Amino acid sequence: METVVDNPRRAGGRWRVTSMQVLCALLVLAIVGQNWLREAFDVPALRTASTVFVAICVQAVPFLVLGVLLSGAIAAFVPAKVLRAVLPRRESAAVGVAGASGIVLAGCECASVPVARRLIGQGVAPSAALAFLLAAPAVNPIVLVSTAVAFPGEPAMVLARFVGSLATALVMGWLWMRWGKLEWIAERALRRLPDVQGRRRWRVFAETARADLVDAAGFLVLGALVAAAFGVLIPSEWFSTLGEQIVLAVLVMAVLAVVLSLCSEADAFVASSLSALPLLPRLVFLVVGPAIDAKLFALQAGTFGRRFALRFAPVTFVVAIVCGLAAGLLFLGGVR
Repeated sequence: METVVDNPRRAGGRWRVTSMQVLCALLVLAIVGQNWLREAFDVPALRTASTVFVAICVQAVPFLVLGVLLSGAIAAFVPAKVLRAVLPRRESAAVGVAGASGIVLAGCECASVPVARRLIGQGVAPSAALAFLLAAPAVNPIVLVSTAVAFPGEPAMVLARFVGSLATALVMGWLWMRWGKLEWIAERALRRLPDVQGRRRWRVFAETARADLVDAAGFLVLGALVAAAFGVLIPSEWFSTLGEQIVLAVLVMAVLAVVLSLCSEADAFVASSLSALPLLPRLVFLVVGPAIDAKLFALQAGTFGRRFALRFAPVTFVVAIVCGLAAGLLFLGGVR
């Protein structure tokens, strides 16, 4: 006789707590204790921090939602063979076309990794797939528009980010073409992945968009909290001093981009909140983040293997800094 489980969440005698249940519990607690919370947070510093936090989130969320919807659409409705068909047979030219395709094929960092894996599985040269992996989340229209909104009156910042990020993708593709080895990529990443068909496409679209939104929103909240904390806990004189030491400021912002692991559709709003720093280190922050950060390293290691990630990530970090600096010096007129 089969045993019928009334509630699948209690299968095996264990109760699984979902993120939705945690969210509902926190909302109930917030409603019940709203008077206490109002009194506890009635502090000037906390009011300032909460204003910065809410402002960053409100500005970034529309771009974040649009970005994950497009990434879901690409995963579900754009077969890898379509991209493969438009790539030139010459590998060096394929890298350029794959990098440029990121301009029209928007996707967040999390979505670009499985897309790149699918491209490799369809027989696309790894150098071209990796160029797309780096370009798609960094040079698409959503990211550029969000950067323009975050930096009003600074059109050169948008152009510098575009050039720096695209240069990073192309240079990494060409470097892989010259020195990369196929055996560094895990065998599982080289297997051919089937394209989704029929109604499954809508399921893939919904699941991809939902997963990307949950992941990216969490990192956005983390970044907004850190930016708000910086504005309150760290004296403005520190940022002013850091801004005067441009080399140190660039290195600090590059490392911060790796640690925070922000979504590319929202990182510009965090960077713009650090107004005490010059534009150049903030540009490096925007170029490095979509190219390599903590979550991307984990995704790349899980998708392509640790041998690949341990070689690809450090080189990407250095190339992104160099390309960001070059673009900043070219379009921002120096270290301002």
